[in-house]
Amino acid sequence: MVEAICKELFLRKEEIPGEVETIYFGGGTPSLLSAEELQQIFEVIQLNYKVSEDAEVTLEANPDDLTEEKIRMLSASPINRLSIGIQSFFEEDLKLMNRAHNAEEALKSINLAKQHFGNISIDLIYGIPGMSNERWKGNLKIALELGVPHISSYALTVEPKTALKSMIEKGKVAPVDEELAKEQYEIMIEILSAAGFDNYEFSNFGKPGFFSRNNTAYWFGKPYIGIGPSAHSFDGFHRKWNISNNTLYIKALRKGEIPAEVEELSISDRYNELVMTRLRTKWGIAVDEVERSFGRKYKNYLLREAAKLIADDLLDWNNNRLQVSKKGKFLSDGIAADLFWVEE
Repeated sequence: MVEAICKELFLRKEEIPGEVETIYFGGGTPSLLSAEELQQIFEVIQLNYKVSEDAEVTLEANPDDLTEEKIRMLSASPINRLSIGIQSFFEEDLKLMNRAHNAEEALKSINLAKQHFGNISIDLIYGIPGMSNERWKGNLKIALELGVPHISSYALTVEPKTALKSMIEKGKVAPVDEELAKEQYEIMIEILSAAGFDNYEFSNFGKPGFFSRNNTAYWFGKPYIGIGPSAHSFDGFHRKWNISNNTLYIKALRKGEIPAEVEELSISDRYNELVMTRLRTKWGIAVDEVERSFGRKYKNYLLREAAKLIADDLLDWNNNRLQVSKKGKFLSDGIAADLFWVEE
């Protein structure tokens, strides 16, 4: 797999002609990579791409993978940011979500990581069945006491064919309560804002200087390449995605082929993507940019559709920008859908 990833990196080097600003190891368990495997990947990147001197290099990790030895190894590599999948600091939540780590490992992984990394992000889940608002406040309190500078937090979603889905269907676990999830989201905004965090994107909270540069690039439509099975890429006009089958992916790369499908995005697709991603951020949609990128027709359509949302206090109009209001924050995806261009 590592050899195939390195081969794909080599074959696609012309797709990023400028500087690489961020590198992100995610979408699975990249913390399982050995020092030698990581070095192999970085060598190919450094030989074939122009990497910015201050590039943000993130690795996703599970708490149970982060032994002291593993953290020392990662800190000796070009990786300068860790994203740790904590989800909860409470045992009952972790068991319900069938996580591999326990509450003790969650705490230990952060304390160990802090000895070697200054830029750490953690994931937390709210809206978990049985999680009271008090326990959710407890999660946030622990995160603040640990001093992590970035928190990504998501409402629990119950995926098909999972143990949790089965337990809910059998009545062993209460279903997800959307109203409770909304309450816990609002509690999080209040507590983290008071602690100096900026809610710069719906699910992301960062101290000044610690916003995820990788994620911010997605929301602003910057081109990126995704390497590996199932990885997605975007060049501003096309979306590309690799085959999800590991064996077929490796076989194709051995033959020097990139097993991917490509979709050309129409102007309305690109407009809808901009609306969807920007409205999730604190910066919102710059109306002048919509006119520059898509023409006056799209700008006028956006303003016409936004008028009723502004009147309902779901959108704010500031300095020629549309931003989701405090009232509309938990409804941002639905608000974006109301602004989408729909072909007649």
